Amino acid sequence: MLLSLLLIIAGCEKSYDVVVVGGTPGGIMTAISASRMGESVLLLERTEHIGGLPANGLGATDIATRGATTGLFLEFVQRVYNYYASIYGPGSQQVADCSDGYHFEPHVASLVFDEMISECPGITVKTMRQFDCKPSNLKMADGRIEEIKVINRNTHFPERYKGLVFVDATYEGDLGAAAGVPFRIGREGIDEFHEPIAGKVYKYWRGPVGLGTTYEGDGTIQAYNYRLCLTQDTTNMVPFRKPENYDRNEYVSLIDDILYGYHTGVKSLDISPQQREENRERILAGGRTMIPDDPWGVRKITNMVKLPNGKNDANNQHMAFISTDLPEENQQWPTASWQWRDNFAQRLKDYTEGLFWFAANDEEVPESFRKEVQTWGYAADEYTDNDNFPRQVYVREGRRFEGMYFFTANDAEEPYERGPVHRDAVTASHYALDSHAHHKREQGRIHLDGFLSYPTEVYNVPYGVIVPKDVANLLLPVPVSGSHIGFSTLRMEPCWMALGQAAGTAAALAIKDSTSVQDVSIPQLQDELLRQGATLVYMPGHSPSDDDFIALQKEALSKASEYGN
Repeated sequence: MLLSLLLIIAGCEKSYDVVVVGGTPGGIMTAISASRMGESVLLLERTEHIGGLPANGLGATDIATRGATTGLFLEFVQRVYNYYASIYGPGSQQVADCSDGYHFEPHVASLVFDEMISECPGITVKTMRQFDCKPSNLKMADGRIEEIKVINRNTHFPERYKGLVFVDATYEGDLGAAAGVPFRIGREGIDEFHEPIAGKVYKYWRGPVGLGTTYEGDGTIQAYNYRLCLTQDTTNMVPFRKPENYDRNEYVSLIDDILYGYHTGVKSLDISPQQREENRERILAGGRTMIPDDPWGVRKITNMVKLPNGKNDANNQHMAFISTDLPEENQQWPTASWQWRDNFAQRLKDYTEGLFWFAANDEEVPESFRKEVQTWGYAADEYTDNDNFPRQVYVREGRRFEGMYFFTANDAEEPYERGPVHRDAVTASHYALDSHAHHKREQGRIHLDGFLSYPTEVYNVPYGVIVPKDVANLLLPVPVSGSHIGFSTLRMEPCWMALGQAAGTAAALAIKDSTSVQDVSIPQLQDELLRQGATLVYMPGHSPSDDDFIALQKEALSKASEYGN
């Protein structure tokens, strides 16, 4: 009993300048940037490991234009490259496969994050700390958060932490919601913001929209999955295993997809029934698919990108009707309890393991297909404390807050023709408008509802997307302010890292100037970010290492229009 009291008292008394909830890359970069500016930082993570998705399988960095996002993200990339160069040599295959540091193994991401944090003595990391989204778990006064309460998942005792600035870097947005910040869940219809491909959309992959598309909004969210780390290296491979909760019926539709070459790509438009029947006969005779763009073997159920040391980042296959995504069943996640989320995480793991077991072992799956799948397995040296399976679900979208600026697809679609930039830009970024499925397979539909990719141009992200309107000492660099389609391009880890850097810098400036996060001096914030090597306005051919880079950035910002303000 005495020990319990001492633990609780210790938790109540501890205070930091900046308290970050969520050990995601965005949260890590928040902590590092604030610490490097002299602030004491507490980083709270619910699991045993920090690093979010890059440390859990997302090893192929999602960025369309390298050089658009720099700062701490680029430092992370360079450290990844240096790791492989120092361990294996500059001319090694590992260095070639790391793609200048943009492709990496999960454990390497963890090592780099740990290294960057270890160099900041002002950061205290506490893992296995759970924040539950309840107003009673924070203390507020005069529009400011004074203290939050978390549960130590090891001791099961509550701990309380005070701070001057708080940061919600969770994928779900639990802290912001508990603080009363308005948020959205679901997708807007096309009429609300006139965004391309908003709402309910059925779209061929790399092709046109199809029947059933209404562009109407609803309350659904895009699917989650696990980013697996797979290999064919028999010296470092764990075979696919049959989960305890295996339901064969979930996967039987894959058999006809294999035989007839069904996929969601635009070339499906040109395939005749006769071609599909010939394909079936060929596969049953021991051959492989001849349908154009039809993936074969394990690639039929997962999309893979090569990583160093014979590994692959295995994501959902965008050409498939059935893959590692599990649409619909994750709908409650953004606002659910952690008990519900943990149950879904196990359900998703069972489903995923069952899919690969089925593809490799079910006797009704064509033998030639099974044999190819059997050459793959989990990387034995990854996630060694979790049966070589990722520890975190890929939460692509949780709550989306309504902040000082609401980012839509229009901010990313040819912005420089309307722009040129946001006056309060804190980073440049670039990725497609990218959403995964909102519903499972439907009879007669060309693709899964909501699964789409749509091109963008390099764009700028304003400070206002991470700033709530009312809470004076809260920043939101991960569950940012935007529409479903607008958020679908911001939600990539490079952008989240850059927004985390901006959040940590803004937090330090707010503390230094004794002001609210809403009133942080934008020129001062931008000057500091530029000093840290961030890119606010992307200029092809120029980089932060150029002598005139900061001057060119400031000149571009000075010409910013009123757009976005």
